[in-house]
Amino acid sequence: MEKNFRPHPNSFKNTFCVFDEIDIEAISNLKIQYDSKSGSKYYYTKAGMYRLSNHWGRLANSKWRLEPLEPETDSKFKLGYASWQSFYPDNAVEELYYLEVNYNKNTVNYQHKNNPTYDKKAILRTSFETTKRIKQVRNLLNLTSWAKYFDYDDIDVLRKKIITDLVFTSKTLEEIKKQFI
Repeated sequence: MEKNFRPHPNSFKNTFCVFDEIDIEAISNLKIQYDSKSGSKYYYTKAGMYRLSNHWGRLANSKWRLEPLEPETDSKFKLGYASWQSFYPDNAVEELYYLEVNYNKNTVNYQHKNNPTYDKKAILRTSFETTKRIKQVRNLLNLTSWAKYFDYDDIDVLRKKIITDLVFTSKTLEEIKKQFI
C-alpha cells in the first residue's frame, strides 16, 4: 500500500499562495489528511495541495487566495488546488508584492515577486504598503466622487492613468492626482 504524502506542519507558515478553484470531483478518490478546527479540509499529493474551505485570504500567518472558476460557483465551500512550487515566502518587512489590475473585471489583486509571470515592471512593496495601494485602487475603480475636482473628458481614461501610476511608480496618490489637476 502506498504511503500518504504529508508535508511538515510548519511548511505553510508565513507563505503566500494563489489556489485555482477546481471541480469537487478532483478529490473524489483522495482521503482527508488534515481537518482544521475552522472546518477546512486538506488533501496532499506529491504534486501539490487541495484545500476545501469556505474561507480564503488571511489564514493565521499566511495569505492564501482563491482564483474562482468562470463562471463562479454558488457553493460556499470551494475546492482550490496549488502546486508546491506556488507557495512563496511571506513576511511584513520585505518588498515582496506587486499589484495586478484587471480593468475588464474592475478588480485589483496582489501577486508575489516569485510568481513566474512577474515582468519586474510593477513596483514591489511590503504587505502594508500593498494593502494601502489596493484600497486606493479599489476606490478609484469603484467610486466617482474623487473625480469631481478634475477636468476630464472620460473618467475611465483618467482612472486608468492614475491607477497605472499607483502600480508602476512610487509616487503617492496625492502626487499622482496633482499631475492631472
